[in-house]
Amino acid sequence: MTLLSVPVIDLMPFRTGSDKMAVARAVDRACRDIGFLVISGHGISPDLVSQTHQTATAFFDLPLAEKQKVARPAPTVARGYIAMEEESVGRSRDPNATAGDLNESLMIGPVDQPDPDYAAAGHPHFAPNLWPSHPADLQLVWSEYYRAMGSLAETLMRIMALALGHDEYFFDKLVDRHIRRLRVRNYPAPAKPPLPGQIRAGAHSDYGSLTILCTEDRPGGLQVFNAAGDWVDVPIVADTFIVNIGDLLARWTNDEWVSTLHRVVNPPTDAGAASRRQSLVFFHNPNYDAPVESLVAGAAKYPPTTSGAHLARLFSATQNPTQVRMS
Repeated sequence: MTLLSVPVIDLMPFRTGSDKMAVARAVDRACRDIGFLVISGHGISPDLVSQTHQTATAFFDLPLAEKQKVARPAPTVARGYIAMEEESVGRSRDPNATAGDLNESLMIGPVDQPDPDYAAAGHPHFAPNLWPSHPADLQLVWSEYYRAMGSLAETLMRIMALALGHDEYFFDKLVDRHIRRLRVRNYPAPAKPPLPGQIRAGAHSDYGSLTILCTEDRPGGLQVFNAAGDWVDVPIVADTFIVNIGDLLARWTNDEWVSTLHRVVNPPTDAGAASRRQSLVFFHNPNYDAPVESLVAGAAKYPPTTSGAHLARLFSATQNPTQVRMS
């Protein structure tokens, strides 16, 4: 039977080598049926997660003028601060979506740059990070979290390579000069009623290969559109991460794996301050020049592309149309 809810999968048998194929089979089923999974046994320090949340909260609690000092420099540059309602991720699927999302965010990219010539050729995917001066330890903590998520993403890609019938290290050569991003989203408690159709994050699929999400169990959370056509809540389980595959893995698998629509809904109107939510979102994106075309038999559904070209097109599509025209 097709999975209609998001499964919880323990990675420990893969990480210890005791039963790698059992984990790969479970991941394969989740990726085919619903495109989402919750992972335990991941090896990430709870203290590091807590410190990352704490520094993020301290940043988002700053006055707007202070946060704007590290504002994103251009709509096509995935770095820096984006204020409330400046972006609509649903616009990547529906160009007519107008209401901005009810969240603010801060983004960073690679904290360890590749060789200068490669980075220059891949601009703006290797644009410099914009680090706020407050809180003072944010750069140190987020850099450590970024590297930890990168290691976890590499483990997940090796599991997925086995799940697709390839050598465990098949994807390594495509992600060794990656363009991963860490984006922390802050969803404040509502200060006013939303506009018609406006929610915390509109329905969209993610653009890259996979996403690793650490979020909080607060009102107004993540929902996934399952194969039965229903929106279902993603379970928030202590000491786990939510993982979903993105458009690039769907293209690599010719849609045998699904890049699933998901959204973040508004909290109940009476939830108050308890509805503030914060999400640590790590986007694992391949090398900007990595070729993306079907890896499976049969007629390809999509024309060949590269990771960088695909991502750049969708970054632009999500922005406020006025901002894009001005850029």
